[in-house]
Amino acid sequence: MLPRERWTDDRLDQFERHVDERFDNFEARVDEQFKHVDARFKQVDERFKLVDQRLDRMDADIRELRQTVTRMNENMNRNFIALAMLIVAAVVFF
Repeated sequence: MLPRERWTDDRLDQFERHVDERFDNFEARVDEQFKHVDARFKQVDERFKLVDQRLDRMDADIRELRQTVTRMNENMNRNFIALAMLIVAAVVFF
């Protein structure tokens, strides 16, 4: 078995610089990737704003539709009552 090589101070300093350079490169790559992620989140936020606007319009349309159906229901009830009274009057008077 070969004896282990001893590390000199110069060699340790060189290793430390190498490790620092690798981590600096890694941090730069991570920062670059986060820029892409941030940009994508901005796009997603814009899409959510558009979806919120569409949903608000749909809420208004549904509210309007409900009001229309309610008015139609009231009119139909009024007309059925008038029809029933007319039928009763026709039976009584004829």
